[in-house]
This record gives sequence, C-alpha cells and structure tokens, in this order.
Amino acid sequence: MKAVRIHEFGDSNVLTLEDAPKPELHDGEVLIKVRAASVNPVDYKIRSGSFKKADIKLPATLGRDVAGVVEAVGGRVNGFKPGDDVYAYLSYQNGGYAEYAIAKSQEVAPKPVAVDYVHAAAVPLAAITAWQGLFDHGRLQPGQRVLIHGAAGGVGHYAVQFAKAKGATVIATAGKDDAVMLKQLGADEVIDYHSERFEDRARDVDLVLDLVGGDTQRRSWAVLKPGGRMVSTLEQPSPEQARARQAEGKVFMAEAKAEQLREIGRMIDADKVTVLVEKTLPLERAKEAHDTLENQHVRGKVVLTVP
Repeated sequence: MKAVRIHEFGDSNVLTLEDAPKPELHDGEVLIKVRAASVNPVDYKIRSGSFKKADIKLPATLGRDVAGVVEAVGGRVNGFKPGDDVYAYLSYQNGGYAEYAIAKSQEVAPKPVAVDYVHAAAVPLAAITAWQGLFDHGRLQPGQRVLIHGAAGGVGHYAVQFAKAKGATVIATAGKDDAVMLKQLGADEVIDYHSERFEDRARDVDLVLDLVGGDTQRRSWAVLKPGGRMVSTLEQPSPEQARARQAEGKVFMAEAKAEQLREIGRMIDADKVTVLVEKTLPLERAKEAHDTLENQHVRGKVVLTVP
C-alpha cells in the first residue's frame, strides 16, 4: 500500500510517500480502507522529534484520525462489518497517512452520515480533545462561564460548539477575522487577542480551556473565580497559582473513547456541530499540509484525501 512515513526526525522534508506493508489485523482490531486523514499539530511535533510523550518507532506512519470503510474485522470485534463507514482516533503506533490503517475497536465509531469522509476525518482527535477538556477534566456545567483560548483552531472550534450545546456562556479569544465565524458557532463573546487584553473583559470564569499555553495561560489566572478550573492541552498550570486562588489546574492528553465519538457523531447528524475544514490536499502533498498547519493560521482542520 501507499503510505507517508518518516525514517528520521526533522522538518517536513522527511515525509516520504512510499510503498509500505499493509498492516496486519489482530483480535480486537478493525482494518480500515482510509478515504481521508486529518493533520494535527501533534503530527508535526512527532515528525520534528520534539514530542517526547510517546514511544515512536521508525519508520513511522503519522496521522491520528481517519475516516473510511471497514475492510475487515478481527476476532472479538462486535458492531462492525466490512463495508461499514467509520471514523477513528488512532493510537501512535497505527498511523493514518496511508491507504489502510488499523484501529482498536474502542477507537472506532460509525461515521456521521451528514458529512463526507473529509469532514468526518477532521473530527476524532480534535473533537475528543475538546470534549474531554471541557467535560471530563473541566467538569463544565450548564450556566457556567468558560473562556476558550485558541478558539478558531481545530480543537477550539469544537470546544465553542460543545460548550454552547451544554448551556454554558462561551467567551472565546481569537483574531479579529475569526470573530464572525465564532459567533456563528455559538460564542457569546469574542475577544481579539491582538488588540485587547482578555483579562480586561473576562470576569468570574468557571473554566479556562487553554489551547495556547505560555503567557496566555499565566495571565488566565486573573479571570478565574475561586474554585474555578484551568485545563490545558499544552503545559501544567502553576500549582502555586492554583493554591493561591483556591482553583484547580490540570494538563491532559486526550484518549480515544468510542462512546464519545458516537455521541459527537450524533450531534453532527443533528446539525448541532459544524466541522470546519480549511484545506484539503491529496496524500502525496502531506509535506504541504504540514507546512500549512505549522506555519500559517488555520481555521478548523487540514485534511489529506486518500485514493
């Protein structure tokens, strides 16, 4: 099969389209004929060698989420059969930039029928990250106030919609050009981080979802109410600041959960969630996809199509 792999860590030039062995199917797994695979920041972090949280064995196929058709199922797999349309959140060992990918049964769910393969592939990692950040770790409740940093990106645009669907008041930080789009997705207030200090406008926030890190995270303590939560995908919030403000701070990595993928799929089919895809490229242009995501401002997701 054709796959985009890396044989060494480095810039986007290490991405190589080549012939690779078709993955072997084992018990508890699903073999997917990939139709589309999305590109995430973790992909270029792995490619560069800067991501140290997973044991990456070279050569490696990148790509954490895919949409496609079930080719075959292994033993002890229930609920899927060849020909089913699915989408999946893959483990680090089973990359999606390929004609075929292996997913564990708990990583797979039926593809939302309301969207095509490209838009379905743009969902799993980013949407699961947003969901778990808001609800599993952030414990967001109806009527609470949430501040979402990096709201126009892949994770952020889902977080805005999930939080609004939960009945929260949603405050988003983003560039001015993204304000209209975020309001359409459900943000109650959008703060242009280029021209305004968010802490001058946001007050008494129950949850900060930090998708930016650095100085933005450090400044966010000022907007949390006592007992509030700060949840980050990037770096551990200061324990000292948390204690001083009687708040909680947590960093997390998302985990594949099929039941959450199913719930998100139902929301997409009910027209409660919009999937934003900024750019679509064929598999052989994975280098361009990485360069786009790494160096440009992207609304939503970049997706690779697979013939």
